[in-house]
Amino acid sequence: MHGLTVRWSLEGAPDGVEEALATYVRDTSHARFTGKEGLRFKTWRMRDGEWFEGCYVFESPAARDAFQEEFTKTAADSPGSQIVGSAPVLIEPCRVVAVAEGGSGFLAAPTYA
Repeated sequence: MHGLTVRWSLEGAPDGVEEALATYVRDTSHARFTGKEGLRFKTWRMRDGEWFEGCYVFESPAARDAFQEEFTKTAADSPGSQIVGSAPVLIEPCRVVAVAEGGSGFLAAPTYA
């Protein structure tokens, strides 16, 4: 599968940035990507005080490349960049080798609290 990683550094980011990012994902971003054409799934990951990232998996190289091209044009002004206070430090295509669903089942949710 055709992955894309977008990562922001949280070093030097404003106090409360982690909660602001989690709120943005819960209230806005999750709905924006749910059902998005060409996207298999998106995962939002964060290490408090270190980094925040979106990990996208697309159905085809064309879908990934189109999204990457469009996103890269506006990355510095994207909502994530506005919340963090800086542009992404990484926008990198990758290959997803496999995905396994565990015995507890897959849970798509706008927040895991």
